[in-house]
Amino acid sequence: MSPFKVVYGFDPLSSLDLVPRAMNEKSSVEARKRVEEIQKLHELVTKKIEKANASYRNQANRYKRRGKVQPEDLVCIYLRTKHFSSKHKTK
Repeated sequence: MSPFKVVYGFDPLSSLDLVPRAMNEKSSVEARKRVEEIQKLHELVTKKIEKANASYRNQANRYKRRGKVQPEDLVCIYLRTKHFSSKHKTK
């Protein structure tokens, strides 16, 4: 889908779409159908974005190791001074 259709709910107008409509048509029924169509479109796009984000997350986390640290294990933590530059002066 084009970004225009995702945002506005329809493809850009062509010259044939600009033909005047008859005044006796009820626009409220068409408006409700249009709102439902746009809501369905947004749900579809949201699902596709969530699926793409899950795929990106899986790709990024493919080679990460999960730590198997228990609450009472001893660990070594290295703190660098650049993370605490406001409190620690290096000069």
